[in-house]
Amino acid sequence: MAKTEKSINTKLLSSKIKNLQLLSAQSLNSKHPHAVKFLTEAGVNPGKIREHATKLLTSGAIAGSLLLSSPQVGLIPDSKPSSAIVQTKENISKSLANQLSQILPEKIGPLNADQETKVSHLLFDIFGITAVPKLGSTHLNQTYGLIGAEQHLPRYPGDTIDQHDEYQKSGITPGLGAWGYFAKSKRDLTKEDVLKEKYYVAVQTLYLPDWNIRTRFLYEWYKHRKVVVVNPVNGKAVVAVVGDAGPAEWTGKHFGGSPEIMAYLNLNVGKQKGPVVLFFVDDPENKVQLGPLEYNLGEEK
Repeated sequence: MAKTEKSINTKLLSSKIKNLQLLSAQSLNSKHPHAVKFLTEAGVNPGKIREHATKLLTSGAIAGSLLLSSPQVGLIPDSKPSSAIVQTKENISKSLANQLSQILPEKIGPLNADQETKVSHLLFDIFGITAVPKLGSTHLNQTYGLIGAEQHLPRYPGDTIDQHDEYQKSGITPGLGAWGYFAKSKRDLTKEDVLKEKYYVAVQTLYLPDWNIRTRFLYEWYKHRKVVVVNPVNGKAVVAVVGDAGPAEWTGKHFGGSPEIMAYLNLNVGKQKGPVVLFFVDDPENKVQLGPLEYNLGEEK
C-alpha cells in the first residue's frame, strides 16, 4: 500500500521557529547578559543565531525530516486552515481555559519566567500568534492581573458618545487618553482608528521602574502597542492596542479594558472586573487583526 504524503505548512513552521527564536533570545539575555554583550560587540545579533536554520526549514530542504514538538492546532492569521484542524470557538476557548488553569498560579500575581514561557507557547499553538511577556528590554510589571471596565475614548476633536456604535451606556471620558486622539478629525478617522479605540486597554506605564528614566522612549513605544488579552476563566481572547495609561494602584486593578473588550471577555457585569493574562503581540508586519481572536480562525464547520 502506497504511503500517503502529508503536506507541511511551511508558513506555520517558519512562524513557530520565529516564536522560539524570540523566546530563546530573551532567555539568553536574561540568564547570560555578558554573553549577549560579547556577541553584540562582535557584530553578532544573538536573536538571529538560528536564522540560517530557519531559511533551510522554510525552503523545504529538510522540512520532511522535522517533527514538530506539538500538534498543529493553531493557525497563521492570513492562512486558510484545512478542514482537519478547524475547531469550534467553544472548544478552543474551553481548551485554552483548561490548559491555562494548569499553568497559572492560584493567586493572581506576577508570573515567573517558566509560566510566562508556557503561556506564550500555548497561545502560539492555539492561535498561531507570537505573544510574549517581553519585547526587547520592555516588560510590564504584571502580565497576570485584574482588569477593570473603562469608558470610551474620544477618537477625534468633537467626538461624542452617540457617534460610537456600541455600548453607549458606558459613556465617554471627559478628557483624552494618555496618547491623545486617534485621528486629527472625523474626516481623517480610518477603520483602523475605529478598531483601535474599540479594542483598547489601559496599562500601568507610570509604575514601570524605568519610566522616569526612559519616559520619551517608553511613551512612544507603548503608544498603540498591540497586545493580546485572555480571560483564563472562559478562554476568550482578544487582540487590542494600548490606548491609555492606568488604572491607579489604589484601585487594586492592573489593567483597564474598553467597553467592547470587557463585553467580549464576559467581564462587563457585576463588579465589571476579573483576571486576565496580557502579553505583547510581536506583529511587525501588522497581520494579526484587532478584535476577538476567533476572527483569525476561519469559518466554523
